[in-house]
Amino acid sequence: MHSVKHIGKVILVGAGPGDPELLTLKAVRHLQQADVVIVDRLVSPVILSEYTRKDAQVIHVGKQCRSGASTSQGDINQLLVEHALQGKRVVRLKGGDVSIFSNVLDELQTLVRYHIPYELVPGVTAALGAAAYAGIPLTARGHSTAVRFLTAYRQDLLDTTYWQELAKTDDTLVFYMSSAPLGELIGNLITQGIKEDRWVAVIEQATTPQQQVTAYPIHEYIAKAGNKEYASPSLIVIGRVAALHAEFGWKSENSDGTLYFPPVVEQLLKKKLVC
Repeated sequence: MHSVKHIGKVILVGAGPGDPELLTLKAVRHLQQADVVIVDRLVSPVILSEYTRKDAQVIHVGKQCRSGASTSQGDINQLLVEHALQGKRVVRLKGGDVSIFSNVLDELQTLVRYHIPYELVPGVTAALGAAAYAGIPLTARGHSTAVRFLTAYRQDLLDTTYWQELAKTDDTLVFYMSSAPLGELIGNLITQGIKEDRWVAVIEQATTPQQQVTAYPIHEYIAKAGNKEYASPSLIVIGRVAALHAEFGWKSENSDGTLYFPPVVEQLLKKKLVC
């Protein structure tokens, strides 16, 4: 009689935007049961030290814009399959939520291809965490009735018609992964006639002890902060609601410039992981 090979399970978990106390109870339970944790760069080190088993294997697969040390999606997919087919319980730990601007689709397709059981556990996405910790209600009454999650990482994919529509909308715009092209982004909106009452707030290292918020009327931003460089990760909120930070921002800002999330190169060298 042939023995039936036991296949493990992969749980794709959202770790939240930085503050480890934003982790869900379900996420904690899965971490405590995991044999292997395959973790993104933008996950608090406190989560790994406090909630994973001491004998669990932690594999850092960080990605970082313009970093040659970033782990390829193909390598991440291979790790998921390799450990699950060994019968292990694997947690794929992602910063923020599992389905907002992540490569979860690639990973789901891989798991289905190999008939590996999986589960998705949502987390607090960066837009919600950053806005709350900056005192910015994203759909405040009288300011906005809708919010859009966007990215300007590839502005060549956004045509003039799209920028015109973004400039005219009353929706709150939340841009992920867009601090590098921020000047061009704002320039496009101004060129297309965005209203004077719109503000831009840039939230660096949101929900962490290193959080910093920079907020100006959008038509004043280029003159006042056009050359500013922001720490990774940074999230951008544009709309009437961004002005509310000045009145309702509650979190103290005492950043000394330290990066809460180590650069991907440091993480990989520390763990001696070869990408």
